[in-house]
This record gives sequence, C-alpha cells and structure tokens, in this order.
Amino acid sequence: MKVAAIQMVSGTDVQTNLDQALALLRQARDQGAELAAVPEYFCGMGMSDTDKLAYRERFGQGPIQDFLARTARELQLWLVGGTLPLQADDDQHVLNSSLLFSPAGECVARYDKIHLFHYDNGRERYTEAAVVQPGTEPVVCDIQARDGQSWRLGLSVCYDLRFPELYRKLSRLGADLLLMPAAFTHTTGRAHWEVLLRARAIENQAYLLAPAQGGEHENGRRTWGHSLLADPWGMLLAQQAEGPGVVLGEVSRERLAQVRRQLPALEHRVL
Repeated sequence: MKVAAIQMVSGTDVQTNLDQALALLRQARDQGAELAAVPEYFCGMGMSDTDKLAYRERFGQGPIQDFLARTARELQLWLVGGTLPLQADDDQHVLNSSLLFSPAGECVARYDKIHLFHYDNGRERYTEAAVVQPGTEPVVCDIQARDGQSWRLGLSVCYDLRFPELYRKLSRLGADLLLMPAAFTHTTGRAHWEVLLRARAIENQAYLLAPAQGGEHENGRRTWGHSLLADPWGMLLAQQAEGPGVVLGEVSRERLAQVRRQLPALEHRVL
C-alpha cells in the first residue's frame, strides 16, 4: 500500500491552508497513495496560541471536518486529518485532535493528543497546556487497503513522540503502522526528530509515517519539517527537508512479517 505524508507550512488563514492541503492531497492521490496524512495544525498556525479558539469545532460538525470528509470521499483516500482544534470542557481550551476519515468520507477514529508540549530555553517558550486540554486514551483503528490487506493504525501527535510507553501500548494493541503528525520546532527537531522517530519504529517493529510542518510561518515560528516514512527496521524510505510537498512510500506486510520473524523482539517482551 502506498502512503503519503503531506508536508505543509501553514499560515494564519484557514481557507488558504485547506486549499494548500487539497492541492497536495491531489498530488498524493495522483501518485497512487491510498492513505495520506496531513500535519499537526494543518488548518492553521495562528499569530498566538489562543487564535485556534476562534475556529475550533464541535466534534462531528464544522467546515474543517467537512473539508476532510469531502476530500477523503472525492479522492478515495484514507485520510488522517493531522490535527484540528475541537471543543474542550471549557471555553478557554481546545482538544488537539487527529481524525481518521475513510474513503467513504466517514470519521472512523479520533485521537486527542495526550502529551502537551512545554519548552523554554530562554529564547523560545511554548506552553501548549495554556490553551489545549489533554486527551486520555490511546487509539488504534483498522483500515483495509485496495488489495484486501488490513492494517492497524496507531494514532499519535507530535510531543507524544517522546513518550515510548504510549507507542508500546499501541504496539500491544496490534498497531503495525504508526501515525505521527507534528509541528516540531526547528530547535527540537534538529536535535531529536529523526532519532526518536526511527527509535519508535525499531522498538515496536512497525512502519511510521510522520507528516510535519516544515518552514518559516507567518507567525515567525520555524518548524523542522523532514516529514518521513520509516520501515520496521528503522530505515528511511522517503523524506523531505523543508517546504510543502508529498513524501510518498510503500508499506508491505511481507516486509513487516520478515522483520518480526527474523528478530522476534515483540515476543520477547517481559515488562
């Protein structure tokens, strides 16, 4: 099955971002992708963290969710809607949610980001919890490729990457393709992005697809990019450094089985 990580440099205008996402998703479809994933906050990178409060949506309704459903249906894709802000328990917060849509345009899974980013080096400061309410539950979902093979997706988002216990839980739930939409900062991405992604793929013997924000944004933030697809041995199958684009690769159940058979580490787990 061909899969695509969509890399974007989202700005402050939601409709402009949706238009860019659609153009890139069409490219992915035209190149044979059956599953495509857009990055965290694909629909908007505001001038301040609170800007996302203005375009948050109630789960199940709203223009961003309508766009994702319509696009999945029209392009006949399994579509991982990066993240978008959904209504939380109070008016000062949102949920940072990743939604999976089927080729029929149905939302078949929802994951609310559990781990909330905090970073302060004296020059850059981010406190996601100021506006985002954390989720609580890991999520897996089964999809079927056109060849009839089934894949179990494990959903995660950005800062989750630093918490291997989440991915071990997804692995125990049977995940064989991990999704990791992100908006890693340039500082932390340069230091840790690739090594952490490859580690999560290797230790869980799973494919990992990571669509990212990558470049200079209107709000002055610079994101790392380097969207990629890694195989269960930790090999990079496709990657793009910066700028909008489609990172395309193929996942193979035969390759997955080969890695797990040759080194049956998942069967050797004790803790």
